[in-house]
Amino acid sequence: MSKVRVAAYSVSLDGYGAGPAQSLEAPLGWNGERLHDWFAETRSFRDMLGVDNGTTGVDDRFGERSMANLGAWIMGRNMFGPVRGDWPDHEWTGWWGDNPPYHVPVFVLTHHPRPPVTMAGGTVFHFVTDGIAAALHLAREAAGEKDIRIGGGASTVRQYLEAGAIDEMHLAVVPVLLGSGESLLAGLDLPALGYHVTGYTAGEGAAHMIVNRA
Repeated sequence: MSKVRVAAYSVSLDGYGAGPAQSLEAPLGWNGERLHDWFAETRSFRDMLGVDNGTTGVDDRFGERSMANLGAWIMGRNMFGPVRGDWPDHEWTGWWGDNPPYHVPVFVLTHHPRPPVTMAGGTVFHFVTDGIAAALHLAREAAGEKDIRIGGGASTVRQYLEAGAIDEMHLAVVPVLLGSGESLLAGLDLPALGYHVTGYTAGEGAAHMIVNRA
């Protein structure tokens, strides 16, 4: 059965999904790139880059699982790129080059309309201006029986958690303190929203937590 899930979402020990002072040069903010150290050297990540000799183990298994059985993605505009406000032009097509790692339709939440962007490898970015419910409806149509992955940033994940729309969430908790930035869970009463922890596995570079909604 199709699930709506958050997968391989890296969060610091003090609860931040990105550091402060995000910019074009530092898209994850100050020290934020350290959040993904656990994944960067794994075989599953390096395979996406066409590079050999990645590590195997717990972190790699969770990384591989995060990309399995996906039929659509939803992400916030900040995850798509650094442009704010009205689109000045259509030159920006994401952080990932001509062949992004998604290979399925991706629905980008924004307040400013833009035509779809078709990339190599099957990725098509669609820009949704009608909110999270509209984006989820479109993603369900696109995904069919496959899963829908909710990407970053933290604000996007929080909105879908508050709506009770996420079936499963995999958090990779990394041993880094950021001090400030984008908090993922601050102020959310997850038990009241129906969520509970169903799994914990210690990996080589992160502690992997599985949270499900009853």
